[in-house]
Amino acid sequence: MYLETIKEVNDIKKIDPKDYPALAQEIRDFLIQKISVTGGHLGSNLGAVELTMALHLALDLPQDKIIWDVGHQAYTHKILTGRKDGFDALRQYHGMSGFPKRKESCCDCFDTGHSSTSISAGLGLVMARDHRGEKQTIVSVIGDGSLTGGMAYEALNNASKLETNFIVVLNDNNMSISENVGGVNKYLNNIRTADGYLDLKEGIYNALLGSAKGNQVIRGIRRLKSSLKTLVIPGMFFEDMGITYLGPVDGHDVQAMVDVIHAAQRVEGPVLIHAITKKGKGFLPAEKHPARFHGTEPFDVETGKLLHPKTEPCYTDVFSSVICSLAEKHPSLVAVTAAMPDGTGLKRFRTQFPDRFFDVGIAEEHAVTFAAGLAAGGMKPVVAVYSSFLQRAYDQILHDVCLQNLPVVFAIDRAGLVGSDGETHQGIFDLTYLSGIPNMHLCAPKNKWELADMLQFAAEFDGPIAIRYPRGIAYSGLEEHREPIVLGKSEWICREGGVAIFAVGSMVEEAVKVRELLKEQGISSSLINVRFVKPIDEEALLDAAKDHSLIVTLEENVACGGFGEKILEAANAHGLKNQILPIALPDAYVEHGKVEILKEQLGLDPKGICRRILEALGK
Repeated sequence: MYLETIKEVNDIKKIDPKDYPALAQEIRDFLIQKISVTGGHLGSNLGAVELTMALHLALDLPQDKIIWDVGHQAYTHKILTGRKDGFDALRQYHGMSGFPKRKESCCDCFDTGHSSTSISAGLGLVMARDHRGEKQTIVSVIGDGSLTGGMAYEALNNASKLETNFIVVLNDNNMSISENVGGVNKYLNNIRTADGYLDLKEGIYNALLGSAKGNQVIRGIRRLKSSLKTLVIPGMFFEDMGITYLGPVDGHDVQAMVDVIHAAQRVEGPVLIHAITKKGKGFLPAEKHPARFHGTEPFDVETGKLLHPKTEPCYTDVFSSVICSLAEKHPSLVAVTAAMPDGTGLKRFRTQFPDRFFDVGIAEEHAVTFAAGLAAGGMKPVVAVYSSFLQRAYDQILHDVCLQNLPVVFAIDRAGLVGSDGETHQGIFDLTYLSGIPNMHLCAPKNKWELADMLQFAAEFDGPIAIRYPRGIAYSGLEEHREPIVLGKSEWICREGGVAIFAVGSMVEEAVKVRELLKEQGISSSLINVRFVKPIDEEALLDAAKDHSLIVTLEENVACGGFGEKILEAANAHGLKNQILPIALPDAYVEHGKVEILKEQLGLDPKGICRRILEALGK
């Protein structure tokens, strides 16, 4: 009933305060119903409903700005800015994104998708505001998980120098703060956020400021205040940095949140509001299993069970099983993750080998250099990470691992197109950004058995090595083709002459289908499983050049700096006259949508590839 009255931004301000709880419940019911059909981020959004309502009530959007860290908790924000109808096509091709997008709404002031960036972006908006002489309120909303990322602290350190207003809302749904929530703490917060207190504080400081004795008194007051706060206020870490701390506040109490936001707006400097929320609030399955409902596929609302549960293992499952088997054989093997034990398949490893498992928080840069230290200390670290997240640690890979040629294994999950999460999560750059680094070795398996073999090879390899594999069900075809893994050597699947197809990893499965389509056109073709993108197999290229007029490369990576370019360079270096057709993803950001649809639209599906080959052959 109340939700229907919200057609555009600021319509929430027409709702009677006594009806806020009813509106919050309507929003939760709406989110559960819609996400049960489309899939999406559920737990984080259910936990941020009242917090988001309070921000929209206290601020004047779009003039004021909200930067959502990661942005996976911004669904209520989208509803309150008039995008409720877009949820029918949430995360679908050409539909509404699951993250904030500036092109979607003027109320989305910054595109996000990766963690720990909101404070830096917010600070930039604050400085731009001040430079233009404007007065908007800038709010960065960050979760306790994202606050484990080093970039957040770099930004807080920088923000501490501010003398103008900047609000950071810490959406805390995990930290243990029970000992800090009590009568004394509530009393002090009421005093510190009251108008009278703020007016008195400003009046006293202004009166004392300027004289020698006055400045001495101010320093004394600050020392006394700091000593007292250390005993009873939980935010002294932030206070010591020069950031005013307000909280903890019940993040599910709309009016309490509105009041504290208004108080924060009066602070001439950086201020952090510590809001306590419950992830998955209002939906029992999500409350009990927050990790499972972080990003969920379509599910049954009554039971919370997935509508289409997996019946076959995915590549992450294969990795999970194999890494545990290898750990039994190799006592020095350890596993490192950046707050993704479930997503990367290390949950089982953590259970079996707790002393050899390291979760460093959302800190990919630290994870990589930490792994380098482990390797320098005689261990064999395996860093399990999503492709799009590993790019955050490029310097650490180059400088701390590869420069020293340390034996770190990078298990790169979600390589290639990942689908519904869109531009910020597509793993389509790793072949490019990794293959240009000296000492790095880079391989990709064609099926689930080859992933197991490559992990075995990597566990015994003395140097940096990365194995990239896609999201989704592991390919089980070509089981009969299982030649031993040899560094830099490809695998010939079949040889018929005519067209030579060099396929990287996940594209081998597509190449099998392409060969069938070519055969229907009366065209012979050979299939080579590339295996190693670095070092490339120049012998296989020279061998193929003998009896194939057209050489085709297939990769689920952008064209720039990819495998196709390396084959072109090698062909030119050897003076080959064969026609070479690199087929890859365009050098562009790829929007959200099902992988099958994206491949079809981008010409990376079997029919699209076959069409390109026929065009190259002049047919």
